[in-house]
Amino acid sequence: MNRYPLWKYAILLVALLIGTLYTLPNLFGEAPAVQVSSAKVTVKVDSALQDRIESALQQAGVKADYVQFDGNSIKARFGDTDTQLKAKDAINKALNPDPAEPTYIVALNLLSRSPQWLSALHANPMYLGLDLRGGVHFLMQVDMKAALTKKAEALTGDVRAQLREKNIRHAGITREGNAVLIAFRDAEQRAAAIALLQAQVPEVTWTPQGEGSELQLAGTLSPKAQVAVQEAALKQNITTLHNRVNELGVAEPVIQQQGLDRVVVQLPGVQDTAKAKDIIGRTATLELRMVDDSAEALEALKGNGPVPFGTERFMDRGFGPIIVKRQVILTGDSLNDAQPGFDENHNPAVHLTVDAKGARIMKDTSRENIGKRMAILLFEKGKGEVVTAPKINSELGNRFQISGAMTTQEASDTALLLRAGSLAAPMEIIEERTIGPSLGKENIEKGIASVTWGFVAVAAFMCVYYMLFGVFSSLALGFNLLLLVAALSLMQATLSLPGIAAIALVLGMAIDSNVLINERVREELRGGATPQQAIHLGYERAWATILDSNVTTLIAGVALLVFGSGPIKGFAVVHCLGILTSMFSSVVFSRGLVNLWYGRQKKLKSVSIGQVWKPEAETTDVAAKA
Repeated sequence: MNRYPLWKYAILLVALLIGTLYTLPNLFGEAPAVQVSSAKVTVKVDSALQDRIESALQQAGVKADYVQFDGNSIKARFGDTDTQLKAKDAINKALNPDPAEPTYIVALNLLSRSPQWLSALHANPMYLGLDLRGGVHFLMQVDMKAALTKKAEALTGDVRAQLREKNIRHAGITREGNAVLIAFRDAEQRAAAIALLQAQVPEVTWTPQGEGSELQLAGTLSPKAQVAVQEAALKQNITTLHNRVNELGVAEPVIQQQGLDRVVVQLPGVQDTAKAKDIIGRTATLELRMVDDSAEALEALKGNGPVPFGTERFMDRGFGPIIVKRQVILTGDSLNDAQPGFDENHNPAVHLTVDAKGARIMKDTSRENIGKRMAILLFEKGKGEVVTAPKINSELGNRFQISGAMTTQEASDTALLLRAGSLAAPMEIIEERTIGPSLGKENIEKGIASVTWGFVAVAAFMCVYYMLFGVFSSLALGFNLLLLVAALSLMQATLSLPGIAAIALVLGMAIDSNVLINERVREELRGGATPQQAIHLGYERAWATILDSNVTTLIAGVALLVFGSGPIKGFAVVHCLGILTSMFSSVVFSRGLVNLWYGRQKKLKSVSIGQVWKPEAETTDVAAKA
């Protein structure tokens, strides 16, 4: 009746081992480290850079615990902060000979002290939030009026190109605010324009205005289109911010929308506010120019003379220096989209889409320069680098592709650079906060103390009130805490102060299930059931109540998770996970312990579950006194 089959104990043992394994990394603390990442979007971080860093450390006589390449950056861990600072200077000197124009970002960081074998099993500690680790917090306001103005400017060019293509005569196109105004001399041409534009530009509402010879057609974005433009601008800005924050090497940065036009940026572990503002406030622009392949340019590349008049020297990613003409053919303002894909020969390529103005320019330029190369440049902080320089093979339109010696990953990276190389709308920092690491450490200590003392108090009460069953309940509660921390570590969740509060709350809620079970067992004993029957019926009949109460609580947690943001969402994640782990630990694990202790005793006369009050005994006592 009260015996678990062997496979159930095997499942519990596996859960215990996995929980212990993935909880362990959180116990080792953090060690000082140096992280190296690219300071330029066109510079790659690879395993070859790892060899350079190891060589620089060796020459400086600095010993690292390890140096590893994690795909986006290279991290070196050290035993103490003095070694860390010495290593940073040595690496910076080796990788950035010109401090005014650094190629790599060499930043101080913290890494887990957990052994390499745990990391090899992907057992990593939880990330710590801003309030626990320290760092900087920015609240940024997106200029939505600028986004709408930019869209109106693009519409002006599109409308001009479409009317020219259909030979519809007009007396001029201007922009007033976010409205596009087209002047006409006769009603017939205006009617033709209305028919064309309503079909070609459905997101714009076209309204006829004026009389006589002063006829106009006013176009304004529909409310739905305005919302779409603003949402797209906000989304692109968030994507761009993610790209820039990655250069800081921040573990689990928080970049999320707040309201309709604000973005919250939280960078745990970053103490240099000026550097963070410099990175996230960059303005990047794209330009398309023709490559100069003349004899003078080739000689200049060999170092035999100056660059030709009207040209500039840039670096082409992976190919070295290149001479590019100063004349700008197209800017990133005309680029609508860039997606990775494949060309007709199934080679990796980047598919570009430009607006009507850009399509006309590309058509004219490409027709005159077939067989020549066109460079795509990305400018940041006034310095430009060539992302790619493909050859023009045919006449181009509003959709074209660039391909060449690139891998699938390089095509994806190039598309991302072109698509999110610049902000869709200006942003302004309206709130700025810095949290020091000492305050974060104090928060961690207080949070751990609150969870520890809460656990001890609950366990002590259960052991005193329910005796051996209270011990089983306390062990189940510890198992629940182990599973919860392991699950958060597996998810690589970010733990914050609300998350610690949720853990403390989960401990209090999780013990409720064992209280229900223990009281149900007591009730069955009072009803005259044998101890083995009471254990069996207690767990069976308490399950429905436990399920109902936890499901209703889970519904509230899911609501917080879906509709909440920031700290509320962090609380909800821990809360929901804690409910799921508590149902498993309080029912399955605690019963496994009870079955292991009492299940094989065939002639069980009593169980250690505290005082069981029997109504029959009370009735007998009253009759005797009478």
